[in-house]
Amino acid sequence: MNDPAQFEQMVLAYQDMVFTTALRILGNETEAQDVAQEAFVRAWNHWHELSGSQTIGGWLKTVTRNLCLNHLERYRSRWKMFSDLSSEDEEGDTREVDFAAPETLDQTLLTADQQELIEEALAKLPADQRVALALYHFEDMDYADIAKQLGVSLGKVKTDIFRAREALRKKLQPSRDSVGV
Repeated sequence: MNDPAQFEQMVLAYQDMVFTTALRILGNETEAQDVAQEAFVRAWNHWHELSGSQTIGGWLKTVTRNLCLNHLERYRSRWKMFSDLSSEDEEGDTREVDFAAPETLDQTLLTADQQELIEEALAKLPADQRVALALYHFEDMDYADIAKQLGVSLGKVKTDIFRAREALRKKLQPSRDSVGV
């Protein structure tokens, strides 16, 4: 039988990772909460197999990522409409900070403010770009795997990631004149 106390400890240990993974892919807190809840329901249903496992974190991350991708697939047309609207709304946005190269991103996130600013900018990207970038940088998937998961061409994945990086760079790059460089 399932042990509720052990399961609760596992949820407490992994809830931030599961929610953050979902939020980065979906870009919406409410939907990320729903996906996180579903991931833990699935963990409860498989608890007899997972309890005591060394790989439970990886299992949860994979389940969360797949639930997010399934969610996006179901609501693709809705995401497209909101992506188009948000792109128009962002043109006047001038708030900027320094954005490190992807391989050094974790090393440069020194404050919660920087992390929050990056998460906000990521959430404002069009859905296709945000999902591809999140899968590549935060889920460590390669271009071919992303293309396969999303059911799009390799070229589209590369284009989406390039455009997402450029959009983030513009949003997060400090004004050189204001810092005396």
